[in-house]
Amino acid sequence: MIYVKFNNHKRIISYSWWKGHGEMKKKKKKNFLSCFRRVIIITVMLLSGVVRAVRQHCRRTPVLTLFTKEPCPLCDEAKAALEPYRHRFELQEVDISRPENRVWLDRYGQHIPVFHLNGQFLMQHRVNAALLEKRLEEAQ
Repeated sequence: MIYVKFNNHKRIISYSWWKGHGEMKKKKKKNFLSCFRRVIIITVMLLSGVVRAVRQHCRRTPVLTLFTKEPCPLCDEAKAALEPYRHRFELQEVDISRPENRVWLDRYGQHIPVFHLNGQFLMQHRVNAALLEKRLEEAQ
């Protein structure tokens, strides 16, 4: 008998001198293939977990842009309405009264607050929770 250490287990390979070396090769080949299959399966499982983690990590958090100006009571209400969803997006506020944001002032003027999700118009004046929920699901 020959003892072979394999995956921290002792495997017994029967060996008879009169059967020749061919039997030994077949048994070694079987062990090698089963080991190779295990390695492939474990590798695929590990890689699928890594790919899943990378996908989740690389997903960008949606960006909700709030176009506002001071004073704006509707904007304050909208910010309060967004609080339950804050963990699901990154909020960027754009003050349209500033000179560098003149384009947005010309576009929206008195129709604030206006919301864009990832650069696309979403809603204005009040927070529509159902629409926000739906679009956040689509963005993630």
